[in-house]
Amino acid sequence: MLPVTKIATGFVVAFGALRFNGFDLLFDPVGWALCASGLLQLQRSADDHFGRAGFFAVAMACISLVATIWFGASHDQAGSFIAHVIGIAHTAGALIATWLSVDAVIRQIRPSGDLSRAALLDVLRWTVAGLGALSALAGYGYADLGTVVLIAWFAAILALIVMLYRSASLPCLAPPRGPVANPLPPGGLD
Repeated sequence: MLPVTKIATGFVVAFGALRFNGFDLLFDPVGWALCASGLLQLQRSADDHFGRAGFFAVAMACISLVATIWFGASHDQAGSFIAHVIGIAHTAGALIATWLSVDAVIRQIRPSGDLSRAALLDVLRWTVAGLGALSALAGYGYADLGTVVLIAWFAAILALIVMLYRSASLPCLAPPRGPVANPLPPGGLD
């Protein structure tokens, strides 16, 4: 599977919901781990954009696992402070990880000259992040946005995923040849 295909498929699993008896069959931590796998395959140096996005995707895999365990157990989910913190971390982390993942892809596409594709991905990530933040605020009662924002966010994330799938085979998004640069000096840390 191509790295960007892994990222897009990870978004499908992480943002999608296929429920059976109240249990989401699309296990979010697996989606974020798949996304991290694709990002880390594209990492070209120890501290590039794909590496930073990969770090956030790994963090989201962990946060999603905690959220799945916490909300799957019989904890008081409505008023619990811990439930609110986990919910905020899950929502904000997903938006940040998505932003950074698409940003890394855009930064790789733009120098190749495909400016229209990069611009469309840029608009879609802004739309996903903006509508996601509005939905999060509405979820906490700060706004009554109705279902229009949710439908628009779903359409934006779907368009973003489709664009990532369509961009996966671009030569500029091929994994780097050879090993990733070692961040440690020869001989390790002294």
